[in-house]
Amino acid sequence: MNLTEKLEMTVARTFKHAVIKTVEGNREVAVVEATATYIPIEQFKEIFAAIGELVKEKKITKLVFDKRKLTVFHQPSMEWYFVEWKEQMFEHGLKTHRKILPQDEVFRQSVKIGREKIKANHPNGKYQHMDIQYAETLEAAILN
Repeated sequence: MNLTEKLEMTVARTFKHAVIKTVEGNREVAVVEATATYIPIEQFKEIFAAIGELVKEKKITKLVFDKRKLTVFHQPSMEWYFVEWKEQMFEHGLKTHRKILPQDEVFRQSVKIGREKIKANHPNGKYQHMDIQYAETLEAAILN
């Protein structure tokens, strides 16, 4: 299988602020791509509930979260994502996460500070046992 085949994607579900895709030729990978500059927390939770169903149904083990279009960092969404959603998904086999951040240094610093706060407040979270890494491209996120 060549690189191009691995990166062909099928849209699984579309939302106002994001789209969920699966990767052809790599059934264990799903991609959520932010399509807006901000995702309200209610929509964020709805999007990740749908991803959760996909994780259970398709046995997804790796999620790529492409945040490049986001310009607003929202700590309550990030905390819910780490402390509640990832806890549940860990039990269903989703243990690899790749994130692609916008090039905005303020956003990147906000993410770093947000993760440090979550780690301080929830030091025993299952997210600590996940393979969470950042990538600069979709290709790198999917393939590594």
